[in-house]
Amino acid sequence: MKIEIIVDEKAEDLNISVTCKQLTADVEKILATLRMMNHQMTAKKDGETHLLDVARIIYIESVDRRCFIYTSDEVYESEFRLYELEQRLGEYGFFRVSKSFLIHLQNIQSLKADINRKIRVTMSNGEQIIASRQYADELKKRLGVI
Repeated sequence: MKIEIIVDEKAEDLNISVTCKQLTADVEKILATLRMMNHQMTAKKDGETHLLDVARIIYIESVDRRCFIYTSDEVYESEFRLYELEQRLGEYGFFRVSKSFLIHLQNIQSLKADINRKIRVTMSNGEQIIASRQYADELKKRLGVI
């Protein structure tokens, strides 16, 4: 990989260009990271609205029609439904693994096969989330495991 930085005092905005022979998982990961750098979303905690960097989110859980956003040290509540968050965050490396969970692929620590073709996903904060059979194969593809 070759990285080239051009400093141009006349440049009006930051311009990032990626040239590659083919779009690989590594290239997609780099692009997702770049997209997330300035992406934030709002969430509530203790009656206050907070701006969260998407990169800090480990996973999102839906419980009783309410969505909770988990970071390494805090839990927030979102006004959006899980399917809405899935649509908004899909391009930033989030993936639905069951009807109740949306995980940030960059925060996966390990995978373990579970019964009935399910996958036990351990996240960077130590939480274990079960990926249902419906989503297991696509999860493996997205991670390049199969």
